[in-house]
Amino acid sequence: MMKKLGCFHAHHSNIEYIEKALGNYSIKLIHFVDPGFDGRKGESDFTSELVHKRIKDMLNWIAGSGVDGILVTCTFFTTHFQGEELECPVPIINIDTPLFHDICEREGLQTLVFTNPDTVEGTMNQLVEFARRGKKKIKVIPHLVDNAFNLIMTGEQENYRALVEEKLEDYIEEHIDKTLSVAQLSMASSAENVEGKTGVFVGSPVKSLGRYVEKALNYKCDILP
Repeated sequence: MMKKLGCFHAHHSNIEYIEKALGNYSIKLIHFVDPGFDGRKGESDFTSELVHKRIKDMLNWIAGSGVDGILVTCTFFTTHFQGEELECPVPIINIDTPLFHDICEREGLQTLVFTNPDTVEGTMNQLVEFARRGKKKIKVIPHLVDNAFNLIMTGEQENYRALVEEKLEDYIEEHIDKTLSVAQLSMASSAENVEGKTGVFVGSPVKSLGRYVEKALNYKCDILP
């Protein structure tokens, strides 16, 4: 029987990236979107405790819908909880985890590129802790593409992708000695395009996502035609 994967998004634009990354696998993808976080995260009374409770409640709701696992695609969500903190009856897969694995296997100085300023500190802290637990030594610096994330929030997807591609190409030209990865799912298609144009490797959360989902679900996925 085909396994079901619940995909928890903060923005509907992430759906297309997951469909592209996992659409050919024999997994049924069920999408859940809660855009309220982006509308409220700047409010002074929307505390970390409220964020944590809302995420926990939503994960439990998704888990109760008959899925075999949950993929959390938003780095804002993943920076506010650790999977082991939650009593969830199904595996929780953070979109960051496959990327963290890949980064920890590389040597030398690396750059992790963001567009969402609210996720930089939390994601970097999680990466450092992930490497520490795995006894890996990494040298990773964050780089923020300014004035990009608002384009996603206002529905200007093409302008967002064009800006990210431009900045990635500029960064590669100026820092060819550093291995480059993008931190957010919304940057994955731009990373793929830049890698294709420049011939320079650009890591992203989707590069090894399929293999990691198979492992988390203990399920060998057929690749559909």
